[in-house]
Parts: sequence; C-alpha cells; structure tokens
Amino acid sequence: MRVQAMNSTSVKQNDAPLYVLAALCGVGAGWADVVVNDLLFTALLVLASCMLLGLLRPRWPWRWVVVVGVFIPFTELAAYLISTVKPTRAQIYGSFLASLPGIAGAYGGSFMRGVVRNLRQGR
Repeated sequence: MRVQAMNSTSVKQNDAPLYVLAALCGVGAGWADVVVNDLLFTALLVLASCMLLGLLRPRWPWRWVVVVGVFIPFTELAAYLISTVKPTRAQIYGSFLASLPGIAGAYGGSFMRGVVRNLRQGR
C-alpha cells in the first residue's frame, strides 16, 4: 500500500514540468495568433505541441488539449490589455476553436506512443 502511494506522488511530480511546457506552448501559440493573425498557423502550433505532449505522456491525452487551449485566449486577453496590438473579435472567437486540432494531436501522439511501444516489444 505504501509503495503504491509513493509511486502515484512521484508520477504527479514528474508531470509538473510537462504542465509547464504545455502552458508555454499555449502562450506561444496565443502570441503567434496575436502577432501573425493566422488561425491555421495557430492551429498547427497547437496540433504539434499537443502531439508532442501526447507522445511524452500518453495517459489522459485530453489534459494536454485543455492546458494548451486555455492559455491561447488568456494570451489574447493579455495582449489586448497590455500591448498596442489589439486582437479582433473574430480572432478572439477563433482562439477558442484553435484547440480543436489539439484533440487530434494529443490522441494521435498517445496512439503513436502505443504503436512504438508495441513495435519495440515485438508484437
């Protein structure tokens, strides 16, 4: 019982840097959306970052979509409040839609990790 509790806390501690990486990816995608103003490029960044995070930690891939996707509108809000670059209303609504490709990326990365694991075991 005690060993099992220690393993679950060590797993949570190991995921903390990945949550920070996911937050940085979300802020980066939001910043790119504000500066470049191209929703497809933002969606590509979200897809790639969620795929990487799903590949690194394949368990519960939806969490990477949530963490990355939440920081995109927050970055746009910060850009609206702080900088002189003001995102348009369509850009703000689009920032919520930019997390949809992240679903495919996170689950695709998780699936890819399972395939690689099976290939290494010789199945």
